Amino acid sequence: MNIDGEQKQEKLQQVLYEIKKVIVGQDHLLERVVIALLAQGHLLVEGVPGLAKTLTIKTLAQALQCKFRRVQFTPDLLPADLVGTRIFNQKTGEFTTWLGPVFTNLLLADEINRSPAKVQSALLEVMQERQVSIGGETFKVEEPFLVMATQNPIETEGTYPLPEAQVDRFMMKVVIDYPNEMEEFVIVERMTGKLDKVQPVLTVSELLELRKEAEQVFTDPALMEYAVKLTIATRDPERFGLGDLKPYITYGASPRSSINLVLAARALAFLRGRSWVIPQDLVDIALDVMRHRLVLSYEALAEGVTSDMILKRILETIAPPREVLKSHVEATYKS
Repeated sequence: MNIDGEQKQEKLQQVLYEIKKVIVGQDHLLERVVIALLAQGHLLVEGVPGLAKTLTIKTLAQALQCKFRRVQFTPDLLPADLVGTRIFNQKTGEFTTWLGPVFTNLLLADEINRSPAKVQSALLEVMQERQVSIGGETFKVEEPFLVMATQNPIETEGTYPLPEAQVDRFMMKVVIDYPNEMEEFVIVERMTGKLDKVQPVLTVSELLELRKEAEQVFTDPALMEYAVKLTIATRDPERFGLGDLKPYITYGASPRSSINLVLAARALAFLRGRSWVIPQDLVDIALDVMRHRLVLSYEALAEGVTSDMILKRILETIAPPREVLKSHVEATYKS
């Protein structure tokens, strides 16, 4: 089924509307999940328990009519529990392949930092390669495929923090906080009453079609250059007159930062109903794309300097380009 231009924005907004019938006060997270789906990325979500992280992605799966699985990461979890393994059948004398829970569309990796490194690595390999090798055979995961991994920021005992190189593979890191008083009242009202039923909005094939459309969103080379400057500023702040930030940064963001800034900005522009990226799209998505890619020094930790503080200084100092290619915008309006 082909979705015409006028329906694209409506379909995506309708997906968000259906989710908001259940989820209250997590608009930022909902938007980022849809962006990750359109841009073929993955999300790392940090927040205390009880903020509807599981319910969010489960409700999204209902609106998109796609498969959803949840895996609770624990210290005794094995890679085979996640990706699958070969099982010997005594009756037939043959091995059969059991495919693990990663073979789904939306996967919630709950408290990913509670499992040891070998399990984390197995998941991150699937995220990057979108396939699993079991017993010499290769099995591709289904499309679309999105992993939303969660971390609990208030507990460190019995956890295995993700190495910086592995965290870098997540397109975005979204930090969520408690709801305000009015939002929490609505949450209590909904959860103690009868929830509205989520209506399916898109099929998997329609979502894949929208994803292809999002890939065609025009990005001015000047905006790509801006994304690169933001990334380089985290490695060489003196070059942009931010030498006072140097003691706080041990390692700056990798080139994945620049790539994902552009990809996420395209998806955000598409979600907002445009076929081209504007500077504000990059600015709005920058913190989520970049905050987990900085390795801060002990001095930053001692003085309470966070990645978000550093990135906000960079965004305030490096001005985005004022104009995108007018010819492309004018042609889009005329058509």
